[in-house]
Amino acid sequence: MANIESQKKRNRQNETARLRNRSMRSELNTRARNALEAAAAGDAEAANAALREAQKRIDMAATKGLLHKSTAARRKSRLAKQVAKGLG
Repeated sequence: MANIESQKKRNRQNETARLRNRSMRSELNTRARNALEAAAAGDAEAANAALREAQKRIDMAATKGLLHKSTAARRKSRLAKQVAKGLG
């Protein structure tokens, strides 16, 4: 355990960030799964709405620094392709 006050504070900040990041990552996976399930069900309108929401959350994660912008672009592209395939 740290003895230095600044390191104690840094540890608290790291724990807060870790929990926030874990929550955001979980939400990204949930949104993507919702889009894929809607596409698999054949509901184009719901699938497109879920895809838009998932892409929005991916962009937010990239803005916040959770994902690199290239990673975000790749995830959005792959998700869009999977949804289109599921609807097709």
